[in-house]
Amino acid sequence: MAAGGTGQVFPRNIVAAAWGHDHERAGADRVDLNTVTEFAPATEATWRDGDAWLGGGTFLFSQPQPGVTRLLDLAAFDWSPVTEDADGVAIAATCTFAELARWRPSHAAFAPFAALAARCCHALLGSFKVHNVATVGGNLCLSLPAGPVTALASTMDGVVLLRGRGESRGMPAADFVTGDGRNALRPGELLTRLWLPAASLSARTAFRQLSLSPAGRSAVLVAGRRDRFADTVVTVTASTPRPVCLRFPAPPTPAEAVAALDAQRPEYLDDVHGNAAWRAAMTRRLIGEVLAELAS
Repeated sequence: MAAGGTGQVFPRNIVAAAWGHDHERAGADRVDLNTVTEFAPATEATWRDGDAWLGGGTFLFSQPQPGVTRLLDLAAFDWSPVTEDADGVAIAATCTFAELARWRPSHAAFAPFAALAARCCHALLGSFKVHNVATVGGNLCLSLPAGPVTALASTMDGVVLLRGRGESRGMPAADFVTGDGRNALRPGELLTRLWLPAASLSARTAFRQLSLSPAGRSAVLVAGRRDRFADTVVTVTASTPRPVCLRFPAPPTPAEAVAALDAQRPEYLDDVHGNAAWRAAMTRRLIGEVLAELAS
């Protein structure tokens, strides 16, 4: 995805700094990436086996990465976090949760989207330190069921822009995450930005999130939007391995929405954050609450 270049050789132990970059730090608690021997700006490197894209690093530095030998730093692209025009909004992969939550649109019509984006950002389980380095692209590519950017992007008919070896492509964000920790990325591909069309950004929005504890990981997350023509979209995440998007040409009743959900036969997660029966029941409840808010 970029011109070839020579990587800088780093010491054996690469650790995460509080601000999301790597540096040597002696005598402190850390996760050692013992296999990493090189670090290079992503603008100057050609992807090869053993590479990993480095954005905020909140996941990359959280556990051993035995297959990774080189880090490619996305900060070198110096992308603007959020850009907008009359056609829509583009969110860079390197935009942090804190930057997106603070963003205020210059187009007043996009205010409903900004409000939903902030609520999705705040749904991420993590301290302010995490929010200041965790990125939109990283959240999408990690593809965990509780990833709030997946819910945001799917609900707003977002398109993810992917750049690979000699080619670029776009695909609906709702189709990008294919399962728990799985997505449509090909080897060496980089998610560069999330594009959101203007037609979705001015729609009325609603959001509900539920966890087993006040500050726990999302066990159920339901987001919805209704545009001026009454088209309605309801997206279920966190309770299912991949997003479930329900689309209606007119405002549905809760019973109609639940019937559409059941018709897709979603698989509900069953783990420490909530058993399957509870998640299914709470998903139905939150769908009703989202529809009621959209109708109010």
